[in-house]
Amino acid sequence: MEKQIILGDFDTILNEGHIWKMGGFKLPDGSFWEYREPNAVVIVRNGILYVRAPLSRQHHQVQILDNAKHMYYSVEQIEVPEEGEISFELQIRARSQNTAPGDLYDGYVSLNLLDFTTGGALDFFAGNDKYASVYAVLPFPGVDVPETDKTRFFCIFKEDTNFNAREFNTYKITYHRGNDEVIFYVNGEEVRREQQVPVKFNKFTVALGIMTEKDLTPSGSVSVHGQTVIGEYSPVTITIKE
Repeated sequence: MEKQIILGDFDTILNEGHIWKMGGFKLPDGSFWEYREPNAVVIVRNGILYVRAPLSRQHHQVQILDNAKHMYYSVEQIEVPEEGEISFELQIRARSQNTAPGDLYDGYVSLNLLDFTTGGALDFFAGNDKYASVYAVLPFPGVDVPETDKTRFFCIFKEDTNFNAREFNTYKITYHRGNDEVIFYVNGEEVRREQQVPVKFNKFTVALGIMTEKDLTPSGSVSVHGQTVIGEYSPVTITIKE
């Protein structure tokens, strides 16, 4: 049995909590760290979400809070079939100003599939001249990640330049829970396959983001230095095969 869901309706993006909401995490003191750039310009046109964000937000103590600058979460969490396959596909265009040439992690546009029951994250990061696929189990604030006798937390990036830089590219991530396998595709071609995934992912929040990935230093965050990142996103096509 196959089912398809189109996750878009970007014309509702200002009605936060309807289909999309601002991303972020509740902190131990009860406050909420929101992934929202105050000067972001948001345009919805021909079904495409356009976000232009001058980067300014920083967190000096927690890496995960520093990385994402402006991010939308799907309100609905997409359930993973017990033994079947689920795929997420969309088009993204990424462009940036004042980011370091050749340094993807100085500012990029993201698709993130986040499982807040396990800490799982399956992502594509797209920059001016490079993209990366990402496979991770992360210590998200407030998420109880299952213990294991193997490596509990990891984040493995794989970078490539074989895509249409500064243009729309089609990104697809497929996860098969029964086979413990993740496959990444760019423009219809398989670019990465991860097998023996150590955690069973249960449900994904779809996130569309503008991010950096710069390690915190002893003096705090170094992720912001005047960059502007422009992301354009098509609706996400979700296909579930049981």
